Amino acid sequence: MARSTARPVITLRSTAGTGVSYATRKNRRNDADRLVLRKYDPVAGRHVSFREER
Repeated sequence: MARSTARPVITLRSTAGTGVSYATRKNRRNDADRLVLRKYDPVAGRHVSFREER
């Protein structure tokens, strides 16, 4: 069964500049803009903002 295009896989890249990234899915209908989540960056050793990459 094919995946829905309404919920694509996105990459979240650290804003700390460490190169760490997370992969997740988002709902395009609810979050049309770029997603920004606060997650743990193991290289920086703290929680930082992760921004959606396109």
